[in-house]
Amino acid sequence: FHMECDHGLLAQETPFTGLDMCETTIQDMKWMRRANWQNNPSSHLSRSTSVDLTEQLEEKVKFMRLSIEGERDSPHHFIGVGDMELLDACTLLAQSLKLREKYMEMSHQRFYVTTKRHLQGTYGPVRHQSSAVKATKGAAPRAASHHYNHNGSSTSSTQHSLPYNLDYGARYSDIYEPFNCTPPDDLNYTLKLHHGIVKVYKSEAHELKNEPLYDLKSNIKSYVKDYNVVLSLAAHGPVKTFCFMRLCYLESKFNLHILLNEQNETAAQKAVPHRDFYNVRKVDTHIHCSSCFNQKHLLRFIKKKLKKYPTEKVYQAADGTVMTLEEVFESLNLNAYDLSTDSLDVHADKYTFHRFDKFNQKYNPLGKSMLRDIFLKTNNYVKGKYFAELIKEVAADLEESKYQSTEPRLSIYGNSRAEWERLADWAITHNVVSPNIRFLIQIPRLYDVYKTKNMVSNFEEILANTFIPIIEASVNPSSHPNLHKFLNMVVGFDSVDDESKADLTMFNSDCPTPDQWTSSKNPPYSYYLYFMYANIAVVNMIRRDRGLNTFAFRPHSGEAGSINHLVSSFLLAEGINHGLLLRKAPALQYLFYLSQVPVAMSPLSNNSLFLDYHRNPLPVFFSRGIPVSLSTDDPMQFHYTKEPLMEEYSIASQVWKMTPCDMCELAMNSVLASGFEKKVKEHWLGKNFELEGAAGNDIRQTNVPNIRIAFRHETLCDELTMVCSTAHEAVRSRQTSAEASNVGQQ
Repeated sequence: FHMECDHGLLAQETPFTGLDMCETTIQDMKWMRRANWQNNPSSHLSRSTSVDLTEQLEEKVKFMRLSIEGERDSPHHFIGVGDMELLDACTLLAQSLKLREKYMEMSHQRFYVTTKRHLQGTYGPVRHQSSAVKATKGAAPRAASHHYNHNGSSTSSTQHSLPYNLDYGARYSDIYEPFNCTPPDDLNYTLKLHHGIVKVYKSEAHELKNEPLYDLKSNIKSYVKDYNVVLSLAAHGPVKTFCFMRLCYLESKFNLHILLNEQNETAAQKAVPHRDFYNVRKVDTHIHCSSCFNQKHLLRFIKKKLKKYPTEKVYQAADGTVMTLEEVFESLNLNAYDLSTDSLDVHADKYTFHRFDKFNQKYNPLGKSMLRDIFLKTNNYVKGKYFAELIKEVAADLEESKYQSTEPRLSIYGNSRAEWERLADWAITHNVVSPNIRFLIQIPRLYDVYKTKNMVSNFEEILANTFIPIIEASVNPSSHPNLHKFLNMVVGFDSVDDESKADLTMFNSDCPTPDQWTSSKNPPYSYYLYFMYANIAVVNMIRRDRGLNTFAFRPHSGEAGSINHLVSSFLLAEGINHGLLLRKAPALQYLFYLSQVPVAMSPLSNNSLFLDYHRNPLPVFFSRGIPVSLSTDDPMQFHYTKEPLMEEYSIASQVWKMTPCDMCELAMNSVLASGFEKKVKEHWLGKNFELEGAAGNDIRQTNVPNIRIAFRHETLCDELTMVCSTAHEAVRSRQTSAEASNVGQQ
């Protein structure tokens, strides 16, 4: 190893010390502030600084760099991996990255642009980003994210996708009106499910000719083939050894970077006026709507309603009897005074560890399902009024804090096509809207339950009930006006359930199609994910062409169960929640790093369910460069304070001794992984946030030093260059050998 300071100067050959670099960093920041004040004396570090200044700052990133010297062709360059094994490993890794790129492009989800560039043969960090600015302007209407590649043109997207016109001089929270939008004209297309995937035809004549307007270039058999490629890589011995070594190297390199540059990063943060960890933007990217408040909040709400509105009719029993709130609690032999957080019994305890069934029971206040129906459901006797009020109180707290936002999950079960309409009516009737909230839709994997109750006859009905209504609302908005408006607030889909349950059916190409899946057994996890992905892809094709917002797929994956779940989510999902099992799969973990798949982790949730806090892999993933973020999952079960997300950050900071720079990087990762619109992210992170490397970082907004961003970018580029160049070299070598063989035969 050797160390480099600034641009190529060996540390041993220069008198440039760490303290000198701290002083230089502070002087650089003072210069930047003076330059900006000259342009705009009336403001502190204006957000509208030109790209030229950003490029100047890119050139001024100075820190102690680490690199490896030695013969690249040495057979012992990678200890434990021979030359041929190295070629095979890099070839398989590059092949897997290309497969992910294919599935992201088909579904109009985000693919990391640095990874894409290296797969195309353009290696190394990018210094000047003027061309990248033009490239990212072809983004899909859904919010663009840092370093991600979007496909297609947005053309008229701003007409429909953004419910407000963001102005840096105005508080966008005052003008966020997602329900105040002009829907596009109806197209009157024909929809039909074919083997579980919606096909869209321009007319009935085109349907008879089987000429779909939107057709996914994939089917279950081709997906199983791709799935097996990545699965075989994850189990390949030499690849596992190679990936494990690279991950250990990345972790050690980060630790050395901190040892050499921590003072410089701290100095850069101190030189920025106003900004600190408390006032950088943070997004809770994984939280469930029915538990997005703490237990004390729920208790106060129930007591308030019981005291003020005891005679309000709130519940209809199975025999048709309508009960008031007072009568409900009288039937439980309780009054407002008797209630406490202990009697509420919604908080997870030691008995929920590895007991997902007991954890689900914690959603029932006092252990009574009728209280869950009254207070935590959108479809009940009071039309979800109490639940809406609870969420609006949470939203008010978020707006008061200003710097925290959230993406709660609302459930669509797939047992009725009327679900979507009821959910949209609930949101619009009660005006459940906030500039700090965007919704995801979670689809529980409960086919076996509905089949047992004869609510559906096959798995295709679940898919039809889930996706046909939103496609109808996209194609013919007048048929579902409220749903069309509600979808402006939806940014993605999630797949949820207990992952520790074993799949009773093997996932392979012999699995029946959804219309033929009539068994009472639940389909495998990967089967669920593929057909959700396929229909989301069709939805995104339609909505993108119509200039409407598109959706990400961000399922629960790797919380428990088999690592096969992570194989499916790597191929099909833009990001995942939990990802704990990556610690047991080095090849998949390295793939997640190379493709920079966002991982929302919830250590307090895991501590109560599947993994003790001190064993959580989040700090290791973070050190290795995987874009992890902190999330709360279920504040009602796991948290105590009014600000559960800050509680997560606080505990993580204390237990794992994270620096302010680490905390701000985690916060930045959460914003980048979220589904908030591009204009909002520009407001939060800076106008150039899509650019690669330090050029895309605005420390005045993120409070993350350019040193940290440049280190992350250069390290990733080094790894991608090593993998992709070796893979390309292997391909060229095989082509040359094949040509030589053909010549010899002739």
